[in-house]
Amino acid sequence: MGLLYLGTALTWEESKKYADHVRTHGITQFLHTWDRLKDRQGDELLWGDEIEYMVISFDKEAKNAKLSLRQTEILAKLGSIVSDISAGCADEITVPTFHPEYGRFMIESTPGSPYTGAITDLLSVECNMRYRRTLVRSHLHPTELPITLTSFPMLGTPGVFTEPYFAPAGAVSSHSLFLPEEVTNPHVRFPTLTANIRTRRGSKVAINLPIFVDTHVPRPFVDPTIPWDRAIFPEDAEAKNGAALPDHIYLDAMGFGMGCCCLQLTFQACNVAEARRVYDAMIPIGPVLLALTAASPIWRGYLADVDCRWNVIAGSVDDRTEEERGLKPLHNDKRRVNKSRYDSVDMYLSTDWSNRPEYNDTDSPIDEDIYKRLRDAGLDDLLSKHVAHLFIRDPLVIFSETIDQDDAASSDHFENIQSTNWQTVRFKPPPPNSPIGWRVEFRSMEVQMTDFENAAFSVFVVLLTRAVLAFNLNFYVPISKVDENMQRAQLRDAARAQKFFFRKDVLPPGHTAPSLSPTPSPPSSGASTPDGCADCGGAPRKETKMRNCFPALPRPAAGVARGPVEEEYAEMTMEEIMTGKGGGFPGLLGLVNAYVDTLDVTEEKRAKIGKYLDLVKRRSDGSLQTPATWMRDFVRSHPAYKFDSVVSQEINYDLMVAVDDIERGVRREPTLLPEDYNGGANDAGSIGL
Repeated sequence: MGLLYLGTALTWEESKKYADHVRTHGITQFLHTWDRLKDRQGDELLWGDEIEYMVISFDKEAKNAKLSLRQTEILAKLGSIVSDISAGCADEITVPTFHPEYGRFMIESTPGSPYTGAITDLLSVECNMRYRRTLVRSHLHPTELPITLTSFPMLGTPGVFTEPYFAPAGAVSSHSLFLPEEVTNPHVRFPTLTANIRTRRGSKVAINLPIFVDTHVPRPFVDPTIPWDRAIFPEDAEAKNGAALPDHIYLDAMGFGMGCCCLQLTFQACNVAEARRVYDAMIPIGPVLLALTAASPIWRGYLADVDCRWNVIAGSVDDRTEEERGLKPLHNDKRRVNKSRYDSVDMYLSTDWSNRPEYNDTDSPIDEDIYKRLRDAGLDDLLSKHVAHLFIRDPLVIFSETIDQDDAASSDHFENIQSTNWQTVRFKPPPPNSPIGWRVEFRSMEVQMTDFENAAFSVFVVLLTRAVLAFNLNFYVPISKVDENMQRAQLRDAARAQKFFFRKDVLPPGHTAPSLSPTPSPPSSGASTPDGCADCGGAPRKETKMRNCFPALPRPAAGVARGPVEEEYAEMTMEEIMTGKGGGFPGLLGLVNAYVDTLDVTEEKRAKIGKYLDLVKRRSDGSLQTPATWMRDFVRSHPAYKFDSVVSQEINYDLMVAVDDIERGVRREPTLLPEDYNGGANDAGSIGL
C-alpha cells in the first residue's frame, strides 16, 4: 500500500459521475508515459519484496489471541526510528519502510531500498526480513507480536477477537454481520472503498467456502453463528435469502479478503519488451506458487475445505452488478464481466513470436473506444487490449481534490484503475518524474510463518525470472488452463493431491538443455556492461551478478512447426513441475539451478542458495508440508478439538503461540521446516507465553 492521499472521498453516487472522466484522463496519462518511455533501455535489475504482518495481542490468562487495532500508533513509532536495531545481521541494512494496510491490525513492510542483482543482496533477503520483524516487535506492547499469517482464524467469530473489542453492529461501510467498522483502517480511502464496492454491486459481497467435513460436522451444515434474524441493516436478510449457502462458511465483508496478508515481489526490467516477457512467463507460475505457499485453512473459526485466500479476496472486492455477473439480462450495464477485479490474469501481453493468439482463449471484454484510442496512438494490439480490458472497471475511490490533474505530470487517474485491478501478476509502467523503469509485480503467494520460508520463495522467484530471460524459456499454456489451475491450487492439500496444466517443452526450439542467450552489446544508456562474454574462446564467463537485458529469441529463419495448442501441455504433479518429468522437461528447479550455474558464486554462497531451493523442492515432493496442512493437522490433534471443524478460542491461542515459537526456533516442526532450522528471532525474546 503506497502513500495515502488526504482529501474528500466521494460516495459511489458522486463518484460514478466522474467515472468516464477518470478513464479518459487515465488513458491520457498512460499515453504520456508511453510516449516518454516506450524506448527506454538499459535499466538494471532492481527488485524488492512486500511482507504484511498481523499484530496479535495475547491474553495468557484467558487463553485468547486477538487482533491488535493499534496500527496507527505503531506506525507512528516506526516512522520515528532514528537508530538501527540489530537483528543479528552481519551487514548494514538500510532502515526499512512500513506502510498501513486495509486491516487496522496489519502492517506492511518493504526493504527500504531495492535489492540489486548482486548475489550478496540475494542472500541478504532473510536477514532483511528478520530485521524488519525485529523492528516491528520492538515497538509493540509486551503482550503483542508481529505474526506473518495469511488469515486470522478467529476474524469474524462471535467472541472477542479484537483488542480493544468492538461490536459488529456499527459496521457502517460494510454492513457486515461479523466485522466491526473498527477493524478497517480509519483513513477515508478504506471505508469509502468498502462502501462503494457494496453500493455499486447492489448488495453485500458474499463469499462461501466449503466447510471441512470432519467426523462430527452435521450435514447439512448450517452455521449457527450467523445471526439469521437480526435486522440492523436491510441487507441482513441476504444471508437468510440465499447468500449464505449450506455446508459453507459465509463471509460478508471486504475485510475478510483485504484483511489477509501475502508475500509480493516486484522486478524492474531492462525495457518494456522485457517486462512483457517476464509478465507472461509468470502468469502460469501464479497458481503453482499459490499451491506451494498455501497457508489459510481456517476462516471465521471453522476449518475450511480449501487452503488458500485467493477466492476470498476475489469475492471480497467483487463490485460487479447482477447484470455484469450474468444474473440478470443487460439493461443498465454495458457488458458481462466474467471475473472480479481481484483475480487471475486474463490475457498474455508479450509481442514475442512464441505468444500464440490461441493462448488468449478466454472471454475478456474490452472498452472498444479506449482500444481504438490506444491503437490510433500507435500501441500494438496486445498492449491496447490489456489496458482497454483493465479500463472496463470503474474507479472506486475518487477524491474531489484530484478530479482535475495535469495529465503530463500525474498518473493518479491511471493508477486509480490500474491499481484496483488486483491480479496474480501486474504490469507496471514507470511513475512520472521518477527514475523507476518498467516493472512486473508477482502477487499470488501466501505469506509464510517464518522469515526463512518467505526468503526461500523470494529467492526462488527472482532466480526463476532470471532463468526465463537467460534461457528464453516458454511457459505458455492457454489462459483457460491457468484459470483452472488457480481453482485447483486452492483445494485442500493441492500441492500433493492435485495435478496442474503445465507446458511440456519449455526450452527454445532445437534445445535439449538450458543454454544462455547471446550476450547483448553494452546498453546505450543507464546500465553497466554485462559480465558475460560472447566471444571468450569457449564457454561464456560466469557472471558476477544477476542482470537484465537479455535479448529475446529471434524467430527461426525456417519458421516454427506448430501443432495444436492442446498438444503443448499436460497435467503434471507439483513434483513433476518443480523437479522434472521424463521427455526432457527439466522442472522449474532444474532451470533455476542451471541459471545459478551461470553465476560466479562461491561454494558457501551456492550452499546458502541451495538451502532455500531445497525448501521449495521438499514442499513440492511432499516431504515438507505447506503451512495450511500443518495448521489443519495442529487443530485436529489439539486436545480440545471435537472433530466438528470448529476452531475454538483456546485452540487458536495455542496455534498462535506455536506459530511464534516456530518462527523463533523454540518449537521444532520437522514436517514443516528442515531439521536444521534454528529460528530467526531468538534474540528478540518471547513474551512469556
